[in-house]
Amino acid sequence: MINRRDFLRASGLWVSSVGLGSAHREARRAAAGAKPGLRRSDIRILDVQHDFEDHKYRAPYQFGGRTVDHVTLLNVNVRVANASGKEALGFGSMPLGNAWAFLSQVVTYDQSLEAMKQLAGEIRSVTAGYDRAAHPIDINWELEPEYVKAAVEVSRRMQLAEPIPVLCTQVTASPFDAALHDAFGKANGINCYFGYGPKHMARDLAHYLGREFRGEFLDRYVFKKPAPAMFLYHSVGASDPITESDIKQRIGDGLPETLGEWIEADEITHIKIKLNGADLKDDVNRVVSIERAAAEAQRRRGVKQWKYCCDFNERCKDVGYLMSFLAEIKKLAPEVLTRLQYIEQPTARDLKANLNNVMHEAARIVPVVIDESLVDLESFHLSRRLGYSGVALKVCKGQTQALLIAAAAQKYKSFLCVQDLTCPGASLVHSAGLAAHIPGVFTIEANSRQYVPSANEKWREKFPSIFKIKNGQLGTARLTGPGLGVV
Repeated sequence: MINRRDFLRASGLWVSSVGLGSAHREARRAAAGAKPGLRRSDIRILDVQHDFEDHKYRAPYQFGGRTVDHVTLLNVNVRVANASGKEALGFGSMPLGNAWAFLSQVVTYDQSLEAMKQLAGEIRSVTAGYDRAAHPIDINWELEPEYVKAAVEVSRRMQLAEPIPVLCTQVTASPFDAALHDAFGKANGINCYFGYGPKHMARDLAHYLGREFRGEFLDRYVFKKPAPAMFLYHSVGASDPITESDIKQRIGDGLPETLGEWIEADEITHIKIKLNGADLKDDVNRVVSIERAAAEAQRRRGVKQWKYCCDFNERCKDVGYLMSFLAEIKKLAPEVLTRLQYIEQPTARDLKANLNNVMHEAARIVPVVIDESLVDLESFHLSRRLGYSGVALKVCKGQTQALLIAAAAQKYKSFLCVQDLTCPGASLVHSAGLAAHIPGVFTIEANSRQYVPSANEKWREKFPSIFKIKNGQLGTARLTGPGLGVV
């Protein structure tokens, strides 16, 4: 089994811990010397199965210069048994968001999707071959390097012009990780968020995050019971109609189509603006237009307070573009800055290759969060060095990673938010559950209702408060069932 350092070096993603503090070095030392005892709640994998599910979008979604109009879901079932012999079946689901996770100019959409499908088969085999009893976080911690090796092999076998990125590997592995956490909770008769303390975990957080976390467990950084509701961040894609004049031909399926219609239908108070980062004037004008439309819709509702976030999906050529954008917004629509909660990943995801893109000045104006760049603890620490003041948690990178990064972010007082990958159905329920259990998170992006509502159909009746928005919120109070509370 290769270790993470060897992989990161081989793939060009290694960031030296020099200057990043001692957390990484201490985590490695702790991992090398740890000999934890078994817990009765530890699970052993008995069987792993997966399948795919395809859905067309009701309308194309444009972000970061890319447009998607369909989705393939990866569904995973994992059967486990705990030390008492209690068996349970865990379930996980996630969109294979290759347009986001496998960004490439030389690998086509169809090639990257096929690569993820083949990788899913390899990850199934690797996961099924894990023959020890352990907590799901330890299972994922040990298997992730093997997943990466599998990605290298798939890239070689398919003769891809670019290898499968780490982010893409994490997205493909995430429903397997989710299914393990789900099965763990069900086998032990608990919601999985009750299973992150010393009673169920053999190792403290120092094993994963460094000596500053010695004696601490994840239960210190998660709520056992979910918050009752999360504000919804409604997404406005880069090509979505803002007003009636933007619509060439109505879809006519009974759902809202303009921004104003969505605001009134779902009583929206939080709006996520997707920007292309290619033309400053266009980006600024789009924000001004959205503010004008939002203000009119909120005036009709008698609402005076609403919020924005802006997501460039790493398309700004440099931090100078971002600063110019903020300066123009301040000049043309200063009220937007008072409503702006955060900026998401403005510049390129390869932080090491763009060390000049420091965010300190921008972060003094508004929190700047890392998203595509965030693949491990090293990238988190590097982002902090570069001035990023927050992180976007996503279950599509794995329940395990989301929890560990959430703990690190809270320790270092980073801004926290939860985003999705146009997650429908079970993956949205999973994402909402994560958001509702992390202190400091009050909002969640959930845009499958806009773009791929067909994938939500079989989940609406079971989780009506998740899939029917009221008062601009998702109701999360009932996500207390066994496992992830999904099924």
